[in-house]
This record gives sequence, C-alpha cells and structure tokens, in this order.
Amino acid sequence: MALTYQQLLVAVPLVLRAGNVPSIVGDAGIGKSALVEEVARRQGAALYTTVVSLSEKGDLAIPVPPLTSDSFVQTQHHGRLANVQFGYSETLVQIIKHAEAHPNQPIIWFLDEFNRGSQAVQSELMNLVLQRQINALRLPHQVQIVIAENPDSSMQGFEDRAYDVAVGDAAIKDRTVRLEMTTSTDEWLQWAQQRQPVINPLVINYLRTHPDRLSVVNPSLDAGDLQPTPRAWVRVSTNLDQLQKLPAAEQQSLAVDIFSGDLGAEVGTSFAEYVLAQGNELTLATLRSAAGPAAFQQVDEGSKVSLLRQWLAKDSQSLATATGAAAFEKLLVQVSPDGQVAIAHSVGEAGADLLDKMYHAAQQSPTGAVNQLYRRLAAIATRGENH
Repeated sequence: MALTYQQLLVAVPLVLRAGNVPSIVGDAGIGKSALVEEVARRQGAALYTTVVSLSEKGDLAIPVPPLTSDSFVQTQHHGRLANVQFGYSETLVQIIKHAEAHPNQPIIWFLDEFNRGSQAVQSELMNLVLQRQINALRLPHQVQIVIAENPDSSMQGFEDRAYDVAVGDAAIKDRTVRLEMTTSTDEWLQWAQQRQPVINPLVINYLRTHPDRLSVVNPSLDAGDLQPTPRAWVRVSTNLDQLQKLPAAEQQSLAVDIFSGDLGAEVGTSFAEYVLAQGNELTLATLRSAAGPAAFQQVDEGSKVSLLRQWLAKDSQSLATATGAAAFEKLLVQVSPDGQVAIAHSVGEAGADLLDKMYHAAQQSPTGAVNQLYRRLAAIATRGENH
C-alpha cells in the first residue's frame, strides 16, 4: 500500500509525534521535498535540508585542527563542535544556534536522497538518526528528523526499480518508519488550481483528459530517459507560459522539443500536439462524424486510447447497435496492439449489461457489425491474457 500527498500530510506528523523517524519512499519528482516543506510550514517548524547524495565521507566527523578559538562553537546545552563551513557540520551549527535562540520552536532536519549517498556517508549519519548524537554533540530535543529515499529493488513492491542507490543499512530500516508515496492526479489538479501562480490551464485540462500521464514509471527505459513526474509538469507549465508569448510559428517549431525535454518523447509530443491544436482538437463528437476516422489517424497513440475510452464512458450502449459497432471497430483497428488490449479491458469494465446486449445482437445477426466487433474484442482480450 502507498499513501498520497494529502494522506502523508497526516501520516508524517503522526510518526513524528510518536517520536519516530519517517522515511518517505517514492520515485524521483513525485513531491517528497514539497511534502516535507508543507509539513514544516503547518507545524510552524524551522526546516533545514541536507542532500545526502551531495555529501562526502568525513563531512560530519572529520577532525579539524584548532587553528583559532573561532574554529569551534561552544553551545550552551548541547556540547562543542568544529564550525566547518561545509557538509553536515555547518548545518548542525545553524540548527543548534536556532534551537538555542528559539527553544520552543520545532525543527525538522530533512535528509533528502538518503540512500543515494554512499554507504560510508549513510554510516556517518547512523548515530544522528538512531541515537541523536555524534561524538560529543547531542541534538536538541525539538529537532525531528525526516528521511526521503528513492526506491531500490530490494524494497517490496519496487523490485523493478533501477535507481543508483546504496541499499540502506538494516539498522536504519529497522529504526525508521517507511511511508511509501504515490501520486493522485485528482489531488495534484486541486493543488495546481490553488497554487500561486496557478499551473497553466492547458496543463490542467490535458491531465484531466489523461490522468494516467501525471507520473509515468517505466523501469524498462534506460535510466537517462525522461518520463513525466509531478515536478516535471510544473516546469512544463512555466515553460508553456513563456512559449505562449512567442509568435505562432516559433511555438510550432519549439513546442515538441521543449516539452519532450521534461516529459520524454511520447508524452512530450502528445502534449505539444494538444497545445498547438487548441480550437481544433479532436473531440468525441468529431470522432463519431464522417471525418472522424481520418482525423483519428493523425493523433498520438495515447489520445486514440483516451478517445475510445471516452466513447465507452459516455455511450457504451451504442456498441450493441450496428451503426455504433461498425464505427467503433473502424477506429479500434487503428490503435496499437497494446492499446487495443487496454480498450478491450475497458469494454469489459463497462459492465455485463453491455456485453450481454452485444452477445444477443451478435446472435441475431451472425454476419453483422456487432458480431464482428464482439469477436474482435474477444480475440484481443485473449491475446492480452496470453501476452
């Protein structure tokens, strides 16, 4: 099971109140950092962030020669440490100074990309995470630690992931509370409309039509390949705001490359076509007209599947009529094999009533359009089961 952003806004503070360390696990760009920022804001906590993947062994505990008395910081209640102007030590100086100046304010220390740091770096953090102490330094009582990690193939449910991570120490796994994060397009769209500045309306409308494209995780792609994430869509929105200020010809020449640079070629091209087709986009009404099949050939694969699913959602019963079945099959054969399997499953999900009506219509006219579509859907569904 995994939790959405809104659910984690409740779960993370709950774990912190219990005195435990939450470890938020989720794919890159899903919104882990934004989540921790909002948790801190809601709690009125000061937030300090360390990106563990950018840290080096020795940043925390390497000895520093006492060249001058200014090289060390003596705290009032929490011990003495070297004021090294890099790595964890400087962050700890800031945290402790803030704690002593604001003893009643909670502090969250966010260790981001924890398992993308080396095993040696993770080991240096062990005492701070588990014992709240490093050498003679003790963390102030109001400091709470939150960890964020990318999933690795050793984690249940993420066996197909291929992030460049160092598998976490068993002691860390045993002493932290793993909270798996997933996306919710409905939640994201609600946030997008409330955000200031708001997400570009074309992004919002596109994702309403293609909710499965907010976040696409395809482990079969090479690690360097781009895929949509909630964070990427925010960049797409700001890029689109600037693109729309250009002349139409320049928008036409730049859109595909700019959006593909955030979303990958498939979704980037689809979104560019959607943006450039404003006022001329293919609708369900146009699809069912005489010009529909020709226009259908020109849209991307994802849009084809989405349009046929819209047909099923709004008028599935038409598939039990000769006219509707013939029109639907004419479009179905233009969809890729994988897309056809997805459509066949959607027909099954439309309800037993539709399948019963199609079956009876097919029996009454064995050579008719309904029977032909019924047999094609059955063959596609069987092909999908054997795939």
